[in-house]
Amino acid sequence: MCAAFPDFRLGSVLATSFTGTLSERHGSAVERIPVPGRLVDWLAVYGLAVDSCTTAQLGLARDLRESIHAAATAAAIQDALPAAAVRTINDRSAQGRAAAILTPEGERRWRLGPDSRVEDALGVIAADAISVIAGERDGRLALCASPTCRAAFFDTSRSRTRKWCDMNTCGNRQKKARFHAGRRGSTAAAD
Repeated sequence: MCAAFPDFRLGSVLATSFTGTLSERHGSAVERIPVPGRLVDWLAVYGLAVDSCTTAQLGLARDLRESIHAAATAAAIQDALPAAAVRTINDRSAQGRAAAILTPEGERRWRLGPDSRVEDALGVIAADAISVIAGERDGRLALCASPTCRAAFFDTSRSRTRKWCDMNTCGNRQKKARFHAGRRGSTAAAD
């Protein structure tokens, strides 16, 4: 992967990890798939290798990403799902041609259509989003506590009380800010 692009923020849930390809949505947004080749890279990391990606396909991917983010955010706050987002997720799911396969190690992998098209990979991501948003998986949708992030993430912790989409970024940044604020407060009190 090219060092000229920001690192991917990888997670264990495909759909919410995909929404993380645009981070810091309420601050200085970071686009992690700015060019078609970068989407190819991200898909490969998740076992959804595609032959190529056009600018139009990148647009479809971004539309799906934003639809998943909108629907997951609504689900996390127990609000009505946006109709346009639901339509986009359903359309991408229906248009993909992928099959779940079982590996000899007992793991599920995806086999894309014969041409390994981006649309097939997006269908897999959309299907994953449907299972998460519909509540079919053990966990809960939550929103990152970072005021600049607010990403939807899937909390599978035992207590279901996780606060951050990613402890290594948002969590550490918030803890560091609290630590420095506390130190400033204690030095001001000492003066």
